[in-house]
Amino acid sequence: MKIKFKKEYLIGIFVCSFVVLLDILYFWKTRWFFAMIILALSIGWSQFWMDFFKEQKRQKEIEEKFVELVRTLVGTVKSGISIPQALRQTADKDYGALTKYTRKLANQLEWGIPVDEALLIFSKDTGNTTIKRAVSIVLEAEKSGGDIENVLESVTDSVVHVKKMKAERRAETYSQMVQGYIVFFVFIGIMLLLQIKLFPMLAGMSGAMSSGLGSMDMLGSVFGEGEQANLDKIFFSMLMIQGLFAGIMIGKFSEGTIKQGLAHSLALMTISALIVTLVKGGI
Repeated sequence: MKIKFKKEYLIGIFVCSFVVLLDILYFWKTRWFFAMIILALSIGWSQFWMDFFKEQKRQKEIEEKFVELVRTLVGTVKSGISIPQALRQTADKDYGALTKYTRKLANQLEWGIPVDEALLIFSKDTGNTTIKRAVSIVLEAEKSGGDIENVLESVTDSVVHVKKMKAERRAETYSQMVQGYIVFFVFIGIMLLLQIKLFPMLAGMSGAMSSGLGSMDMLGSVFGEGEQANLDKIFFSMLMIQGLFAGIMIGKFSEGTIKQGLAHSLALMTISALIVTLVKGGI
């Protein structure tokens, strides 16, 4: 699944740059500076992710229509029509997102392009992994002299079975995905509680104790103001790392792909950074 760069993306990049410029001019050294930076970056890549999810939806529709296409093709072939003729006949129907590829396939067959080559072009144009595998199986079976009708039926059953397995896995892992998000937000709350409440309290206690007892200087050095900024950066880095790997695990469990996991990772990292910068007024 590939997403090509579009001119429309320049709009998001321009808006992002404009917001960053306004942020530097009007919010420099204020509590809103980092939050505005994160908001600007989110605007900049929002169009990329919108197209990413649109392409995912389109690929799912292509897989569904491909099953319909193959079933229609099997019925046409059983009536005694050859594969090229059956492909040209089935291409006349509407298959949603798959229609332009089936019509291109029919046109190529009309121009005299061999069936094997036309099917390979068809699978490559769709950019769908399931279709590429199915077409390669059909072509290998045809080369080995197998019954093309049985092969097409087997391919259809295989695609349907894989889709059912994916749907079942998505349903079974939905609760785990929700739990993953809840656990991550609880982790953010704990980190903020430590930074905003607990550590300043311990720093104040250590300061009071060290003023009365010289032996407590070491405790004061741990929770003193000099170390506080370093701890803030460490905790922020921990949140980013936690968001990255938590998102990858959520996407891998729910969808089975690292690419989906990266989408979850970006969402978690962006939300956590925005929460921290808004609550704390900085990193």
